[in-house]
Amino acid sequence: MLEKGIDKKSIFDKLNDYQKLDLKYESGKILGSMCTKPDPIAMQAYKMFIETNLGDPGLFKGTAIMEEEVISSLGELLHLNNASGHIVTGGTEANIMAMCVAKYLFELRSNNVPEVILPKSAHFSFKKIISMLSLKPVYVPLTDEYKMDVSKIEGLITENTMAIVAIAGTTELGMIDDIEEISRIASSRNIYLHVDAALGGFMIPFMNNENSNKLNFDFKCEGVTSMTIDPHKMGLAPVPAGGIIFRHREHLELLAVKTPYLTKDNQTTIVGTRTGAATAATWTLLNYYGKEGYREIVKKTLDLTKYTYKKLKNMEHINIICKPELNLISFTANNIPVDNLQEELLEYGWHVSVAEYPHAIRLVLMPHVKKEHIDAFLTDLNKLIKKE
Repeated sequence: MLEKGIDKKSIFDKLNDYQKLDLKYESGKILGSMCTKPDPIAMQAYKMFIETNLGDPGLFKGTAIMEEEVISSLGELLHLNNASGHIVTGGTEANIMAMCVAKYLFELRSNNVPEVILPKSAHFSFKKIISMLSLKPVYVPLTDEYKMDVSKIEGLITENTMAIVAIAGTTELGMIDDIEEISRIASSRNIYLHVDAALGGFMIPFMNNENSNKLNFDFKCEGVTSMTIDPHKMGLAPVPAGGIIFRHREHLELLAVKTPYLTKDNQTTIVGTRTGAATAATWTLLNYYGKEGYREIVKKTLDLTKYTYKKLKNMEHINIICKPELNLISFTANNIPVDNLQEELLEYGWHVSVAEYPHAIRLVLMPHVKKEHIDAFLTDLNKLIKKE
């Protein structure tokens, strides 16, 4: 820290220099992120509530009421009345909260090492959770469609099974597990089932096609105990804005700790100090867009995904891993190794990511990506392939 501060102009000149190093979503060059440019109306609401702290909700009663309304709205979107939960930092925190609850419930009946059954496609946050909570992971292999192989689950259940985790929108491929069947298994065996719908939660309910009509992925399935849903992904909220929804209030209460010097008696979140700005932004978006608005956002995103898929499918040397269910497409090239292709695309300014299983280039078609961006990307990709 400097002994003496510097003038405001110099500070902001330096801030501008740092900002120039950051990528901008509107450039269309960010093709590997599940986050996107926040909606301007959400940013306006965020700034209005920037000083609020939901860790001390008695001081910010209006913001606390908004959080209750947001959780109620998200619950109804996911076919759950009287939902309990919070707006948190993101999917990782939401998943941690769900697994903490599952562990507390397990410890009421057993002193053994708890086991969590989850697909190989589970988000990397579960690697952190397994270490943090001293859980034993039991991985379920994937089908040829890169979904959790439901036929293997029952054979993996033991007296130490703490929970099952299913995914509605895998991080690498955007695949949706057969949650209806997984729910049936969990319900019949009285096992906690958590659905990580960080991506799919704000997409599947707004999809107007035959496939989505068959997708029972949420609390409509009686075995689903909790769900992760992230407003800062397809919900268009600014980061950080994740969501955790519990079917039963008493499960959320298991996380409660006493807070004697604050305005409320206890907290049921992992973090103490917690911005209310994310809640205000999410409340604004849910009320501004409504279901009709989000249907249009999702339709445009999926239309662009289909367009990109068809173009890639007809491109020489390109192998698409699987037909997209949501807004992710992963592919390889016959004549360029995946990691090399990623590096060469970066030289053209394209920031794509790489899936680990299977090893492939990964595109995420978020709302900031437009058709002209995809056309430019495909042109450069074609140049690289032909050059090789």
